[in-house]
Amino acid sequence: MLDFSDQVVLVTGASSGIGAAVAEGFARHGARVAVHYHRNREGAEKVVAAIQAAGGTAVEVSGDLAPPDGAAAVVDDVVARLGRLDVLVNNAGDLLRRGPVAETSDVDYARVMDVNMTSVFAASRQAVPVMRRQGSGSIVNVTSVAARTGGAGGSVVYATAKAAVSTFTRGLAKELAPEGIRVNAIAPGVITTPFHERHTADAQMKTMLGGIPMGRAGRPDECAGAVLFLASPAMSGYITGQVIEINGGQLTP
Repeated sequence: MLDFSDQVVLVTGASSGIGAAVAEGFARHGARVAVHYHRNREGAEKVVAAIQAAGGTAVEVSGDLAPPDGAAAVVDDVVARLGRLDVLVNNAGDLLRRGPVAETSDVDYARVMDVNMTSVFAASRQAVPVMRRQGSGSIVNVTSVAARTGGAGGSVVYATAKAAVSTFTRGLAKELAPEGIRVNAIAPGVITTPFHERHTADAQMKTMLGGIPMGRAGRPDECAGAVLFLASPAMSGYITGQVIEINGGQLTP
């Protein structure tokens, strides 16, 4: 039932981690995938090469999503090159650095909000008219368990931005439901990705894992299945405005 043949999927932040796993998952099920990256061109090239080696179709798309016109340009590039856009996966995001609120500069605050929330708003705003013309579409956002817990130490602004993504998901879903465009999200918990390699010390990671009933971090591929499920009309055609928690039991709302 997971068949994305003849569909075009844009996955932002797809050069590694969850985004890479999601891009490869869509390609395995027939989609033409736009693999977006900002700085990690080498990673994006590896993802595209892996997809092509497996018989799939993928292209690289680059751009800084923090400024609203940057996100819009990425969507426009995909439509110009691939002719349409059926699924937008707003995966790109980052913590930037851990630190207390009192020591967070205006520049760092703005950057975290822009990368995690403004990019989702801007890319969605640009994608909606395309999907509207096509008569259907699906947007899947990637928020975080931090949206509900307030985040681990030194990540208040990041958690706030992700909470905004969750709220945006629910509101946009209501707005677009009459037009046949569904909007949902996944909220990963502790997943083994370069994100934690950059931002989480070993001692903090040990503490975080201690609060997970399954006793381990998740894998990127364990998030990809939920994204494909939410993007598939056959599998989730009556689901919109939902956030699926993927956290090994860390949070059971």
